[in-house]
Amino acid sequence: MPLRLLVVDSETADQKNERRNASGAASYETYAETLRTIDPDAVIETVCCIEGADISGALTRFQGVLFAGSPIQMHKQTDETRAAADFMTRVFSAGVPAFGSCAGLQIAAVAAGGVCKPRDAGMQVGFARDIVPTEDGRRHPLLQDRPQVWTAPAMHSSVVDRLPPGAIRLAQSKATPTEAAEIRFGNGVFWGVQYHPELDLSEIAQSIRRQSEDVREQGLANSVAAVEAYAETLETLNADPGRHDLAWQIGVDEEVTLASRRQVELVNFLRFVRA
Repeated sequence: MPLRLLVVDSETADQKNERRNASGAASYETYAETLRTIDPDAVIETVCCIEGADISGALTRFQGVLFAGSPIQMHKQTDETRAAADFMTRVFSAGVPAFGSCAGLQIAAVAAGGVCKPRDAGMQVGFARDIVPTEDGRRHPLLQDRPQVWTAPAMHSSVVDRLPPGAIRLAQSKATPTEAAEIRFGNGVFWGVQYHPELDLSEIAQSIRRQSEDVREQGLANSVAAVEAYAETLETLNADPGRHDLAWQIGVDEEVTLASRRQVELVNFLRFVRA
């Protein structure tokens, strides 16, 4: 039987259109496409959790629910953040295993009683570097096949400041206290990462372009041309992962350049829900 998966969107209509215009797809659409490359037989549906969707009674049709990234800021009290947390609470109540990247982790943390905050070091641009597993993480199936230190695609300006009661921190980095976690709440279990295993380097390049002003304000680039040059390098490396010279220049390895390595956490989650 094919897996039935639900991909959850938390972008506003304007944010979806902006991303489609820049990258060709909204975040949840990219997420669904990545899942199809991992499991071509999966049956994938999508829903937006900030538009009042109510599919609580239908959640048990799915083997897994996956929350895509978005610009939602879960440390703020808005109609959108409340709706997202409420939707996640219903997923927990339904007992369907869930996974989330970036904002997805933050939505689950807040829904279960945790707290998010703006990232002290400012926006994480491009990559989360020197991610290390905790002692719990080294034994957890989410991080199976990850090395002892790795880099992953990442773009975010906020972090989980305090995990909910009973949650397990699985990985961390110097500037991001929770890079991966397991959260159990009610009937449900959630695995999440602060980074983006679903994104390739061309998607990261487009994200950097869209946030060029923020990149320059943080002093990470001194001109629009410098931002563009970096984005072009990422796109070239994405098209030709064998360009070891470019991988060396930007300080990444096969954990980033090869899709099979970038997507480890997604593969492990799908293995978990199949079991």
